[in-house]
Amino acid sequence: MQPPETEMDSTGTASTAMASMDAVPETRPLTTADLRWALASGWADFKERRGDLLMLPFVYVMVGIVASALAFHAALFPVIFPLAAGFALVGPIAAAGFYELARRREAGLESGWSHFLDPLKGRPRGALLVLSGVLVLLFVGWMAAAQAIYASTLGTLGPATPEAFLGALFSTPQGLAMIVIGNAVGAGFAVVTLAIAAFSFPMVVDRPADPFVAMATSVAAFRRNPVVMLGWGLRVALILLAAALPLFVGLMVALPVLGYATWHLYTRAIAR
Repeated sequence: MQPPETEMDSTGTASTAMASMDAVPETRPLTTADLRWALASGWADFKERRGDLLMLPFVYVMVGIVASALAFHAALFPVIFPLAAGFALVGPIAAAGFYELARRREAGLESGWSHFLDPLKGRPRGALLVLSGVLVLLFVGWMAAAQAIYASTLGTLGPATPEAFLGALFSTPQGLAMIVIGNAVGAGFAVVTLAIAAFSFPMVVDRPADPFVAMATSVAAFRRNPVVMLGWGLRVALILLAAALPLFVGLMVALPVLGYATWHLYTRAIAR
């Protein structure tokens, strides 16, 4: 591929980089076969760089354990489930290092753990901070929504203990309403996060890109492949759920595998 011609602006500054940041790249169609390929490639990357340094996934494991411990405090019990679910909203923040390792391995570059934090030390840092801020806002919005749903449904009964909370959750109209409304609202937050974050994070690691252009690109890829992307989101949710069941230990494998796999799906979905 020939390098793009460089145009000069009135100050004599090259505008090629600015154009590349402002233009939304072409998106490609995806199939379920691409999802299987991405997961297989993610697993291959994990076997190559399987986890001598898993600091960020380990932090997620510890947070999950602490969240479970909070369940013994009755006042905090209602927030445990939305808190655990909400971690999936900010998961892409922890995956940036895995995107970099997968990118370097794809390019035939040295991909040791010393490069894991490269995205936070180099060019992508500013864009990653903006994208992370957006996801944190979504997480805060979800927690506020979950608290409002609880207060207007099961909270009206004021269950005093974790046992009473669980009993009321499955045996009262208020509890069933909280389950239905909470799942519907949570699914909405998950879809929005999937649309804006699935490919924006790997894109800013891969190339000079404005974070808002990266989000627009991710949304464009989602709109072009809504069924496949929803299938990807479902796969990610099921993998995380299965990994969390054995005391969250499985997340130490699931998180890096999904990080690597998301990078590979990005290479199929977005023209580079």
